[in-house]
Amino acid sequence: MPRLRLALAQTNPIVGDLRGNSLEIVAAVRRARDAGADLVAFGEMALSGYPIEDLASRPSFLAACRTRIAALAEELAEAGLGDVVVVVGHPDGPFEPRRFTTSNAPTAIAQNVASVLQNGAVQARYAKHHLPNYSVFDEYRIFIPGDDLLVLRLRGVDVALIICEDLWQDGGPVNSVASADAGVLLVINASPYERDKNEVRLPLVTRRAVENDTIVAYVNIVGGQDDLLFDGDSVVVDRAGTIVARAPQFAPHLLVVDVEAEAASNVELPENVVRVDLELPPTGSLSDSQTPISGDIAVVPDELEQIWNALVLGLGDYVRKNGFRSVILGLSGGIDSSVCAIMAADAIGAHNVYGVSMPSQWSSDHSRSDADDLAERIGLHYETQAIAELVAPIETQLSLDGVAAENLQARIRGIILMGLSNQIGHLVLTTGNKSELAVGYSTIYGDSVGGFAPLKDVPKMLVWELSRWRNAFAARRGETPPIPENSISKPPSAELRPDQTDQDSLPEYDVLDALLEDYINGGFGRAELVDRGFDPETVDRIVGLVDHSEWKRRQSAIGTKISRTAFGRDRRLPITYRPSDV
Repeated sequence: MPRLRLALAQTNPIVGDLRGNSLEIVAAVRRARDAGADLVAFGEMALSGYPIEDLASRPSFLAACRTRIAALAEELAEAGLGDVVVVVGHPDGPFEPRRFTTSNAPTAIAQNVASVLQNGAVQARYAKHHLPNYSVFDEYRIFIPGDDLLVLRLRGVDVALIICEDLWQDGGPVNSVASADAGVLLVINASPYERDKNEVRLPLVTRRAVENDTIVAYVNIVGGQDDLLFDGDSVVVDRAGTIVARAPQFAPHLLVVDVEAEAASNVELPENVVRVDLELPPTGSLSDSQTPISGDIAVVPDELEQIWNALVLGLGDYVRKNGFRSVILGLSGGIDSSVCAIMAADAIGAHNVYGVSMPSQWSSDHSRSDADDLAERIGLHYETQAIAELVAPIETQLSLDGVAAENLQARIRGIILMGLSNQIGHLVLTTGNKSELAVGYSTIYGDSVGGFAPLKDVPKMLVWELSRWRNAFAARRGETPPIPENSISKPPSAELRPDQTDQDSLPEYDVLDALLEDYINGGFGRAELVDRGFDPETVDRIVGLVDHSEWKRRQSAIGTKISRTAFGRDRRLPITYRPSDV
């Protein structure tokens, strides 16, 4: 069987940074060429970043992408890399708007494509067929679908090329791979991370390999883009579905591997298959290599480590890609702010994290001491700004009491954080978790202020799990556990009134999180929730809180998505809503 040396480059692009992303591509191609690669593939939209959302409707942006991909081909040739076959994903256009009765919006002017670069020019292009329109995706609205399957013939091997969703959907190009007798199926992707997604994604890759009797090479981008996080985890499987190479999660990486593929045949191609022959020189190729390269197989961390790494990368990339150098957050001594603080320190370094303790007359001694302890353990910048003297005159002038007085304390804290942010240029982190966000257990314009919410998609019980995991991780490395044990073990409280705990207002968090999981992710109605064993009164109260807190969630900061149904892109419900009995 002929051999082909593949390089899968999982890069971390920034949306719109065409020049910066191009430089990253050129650097990866140079490394691939030095390793003797015949073909190097980048992820979906690696040139432009992903998702581009309504930039796909901007002719000037599309024209810039088209110009840049042509320039990239020339730059590769000028750098002595023109003989390598390079597959790069990008948006293409603008095209004349085309009306498809069942395919996409009539005003779409762009396509989601993969261009094949070699010898200073674009040698071929493939347009994505299946345009997802679910969860975080809205490609159905902004792209024109493709029609044909592209097959590249190089070194006596036929390599079929498809893009992301084309692998997931039966029918279309994936059904043509076997009839085209392709030896390798190359899939470029921008597949966001979710908990347990590998339980679906990897089996899909292996199934397609077996179904089509072909090697599958799957390359994914990596990094945070707004609230999405791409995990890399690129993989190559053989015809039996066995992993032969795998890149690590959550980091840029160049995965190089030799594959022995079925020799190209002269089978009659279906009408919708286009084949392009590409010549490769012998110099620097596999034919000169005496030792075949067996790809590395990265170890996949356990679930909690994966989640931690995802959240750290999502936060760090949001900070870096948006031009911030530091973050600031309130430190209450509680579990949520503690986890956010160490997460920020892991993401951008403790020297770039600023914590503020803002005690009121109701703050307990242990809250202050726990915050002090956390700051010392992590080594972040730390200051105290007491709020009692700021709260008192407003409370007196407005004659506030009860919940209004409690919320005033939270809002004064928000003012302090935003003031320091404006003065120095920090990004404010809001520390609320998904459970609180679901039921509206926060003060709008108070503890909810901030530009990024690291725990937005993290339920309360998972916050505790992550805190214990992070401390154990530190202990295994011989380091001081960063989160004080008292912050983990004490009852959670907003401390806005004497002896307050969260459970004055909410069920125990294990019950609450289970109910929210079934209502938000499972989509169960009231009767079904009761049938699943939840107390009817609790169901009515919590469902009511969730439904009536949509207006708060619409104004909340974004945060990294790690679940199947995150607030924001995934779950969009009306604010003005009067529920029926269903």
